[in-house]
Amino acid sequence: MVKGNVQHKERFLNKIAKNLGRERIKDGVKRPEWQKQPQYDVFKGETQDQLVERLIEQCAHIHTTVKQVPKDNLIDALEGIVNELCAKSIVYWDDPRFDEYKLSDYLQASKLDAYRWDVNRGNDNIQKAEQADIGITFSDMTLAESGTVVLLSDNGKGRSVSLLPTHYIAIIPKSTIVPRMTQAAEMLHKMQQEQGSVPSCINFISGPSNSADIEMNLVVGVHGPIQAYYLIVEDC
Repeated sequence: MVKGNVQHKERFLNKIAKNLGRERIKDGVKRPEWQKQPQYDVFKGETQDQLVERLIEQCAHIHTTVKQVPKDNLIDALEGIVNELCAKSIVYWDDPRFDEYKLSDYLQASKLDAYRWDVNRGNDNIQKAEQADIGITFSDMTLAESGTVVLLSDNGKGRSVSLLPTHYIAIIPKSTIVPRMTQAAEMLHKMQQEQGSVPSCINFISGPSNSADIEMNLVVGVHGPIQAYYLIVEDC
């Protein structure tokens, strides 16, 4: 992934300080420690199984089909969805987890037109995603409260895979499930501190696309996948 350059940073910050009527503070800046932080108390202490139940309950409200499967049965569950949708083409991430879970072997050995994202093929990837019946990704973090999968884009993890195909499948390792957005923000802050950067694109996906802009009538799948499936894999 190409790292961007920050330009005119000093001039920009100097102008802000000037408009605030003070000198710039460059040393000794500390993150405030708030006395009250209620965001960390939501679902505090809940077990992973309890978070799974919350996620499943929320998925009923966001038009998303969710299934729990043992790791050894993941391929069977995936094949069941493919057959249900009569899908013929699939696009998926170039993500080592597809190899770890033996999904790459299954997809390549099947009769499906299965395409693995290839950073060297540029816009060909997007065309493949546009034409695919199903896009499959793993979730990097999953928010139980809102039924949200968090996807961290990278060279092999194109965002088009979750946005352009007709249907979308998110594979959710049970260990990735956390209470809510609070933990996602904490993870990204920690990533910035430890690595010095975060992915250029971070997608928060809560089921299929929805719109109620026209006369307050809900339309599902208006600007993205028309159906979404979550497969929760027992990995912990």
